[in-house]
Amino acid sequence: QVQLVESGGGLVQAGGSLRLSCAASGRTFGNYAMGWFRQAPGKEREFVAAISWTGSRTYYADSVKGRFTISRETAKNTVYLQMNSLTPEDTAVYYCAAARSSNLYTYFTKKYEYDYWGQGTQVTVSS
Repeated sequence: QVQLVESGGGLVQAGGSLRLSCAASGRTFGNYAMGWFRQAPGKEREFVAAISWTGSRTYYADSVKGRFTISRETAKNTVYLQMNSLTPEDTAVYYCAAARSSNLYTYFTKKYEYDYWGQGTQVTVSS
């Protein structure tokens, strides 16, 4: 079992930045690929970014590419999402997720591929 707790959300003006953190506890953090998803009111939960077990491979949704950066610090059992140049369209609840992985370089982009989810953290971007 893996427990995930997100933090770092809040209210920011358009053009601003936030860094989300996801602290993991439980089973060995290094055996999991990690991802961030978001869900805006009235919309489906959508993929934002993913990172492989080793952290050597990352992948981003087109809507955030060039603005967001996912990273992980295995020694701290933490994954981060640095969000820059935020727009009101980025307003959503952001969720951290963990997927069991036997491959050092695999990342996942589909919700069903993830085994554990955090409770989410609200990000609101004002115009």
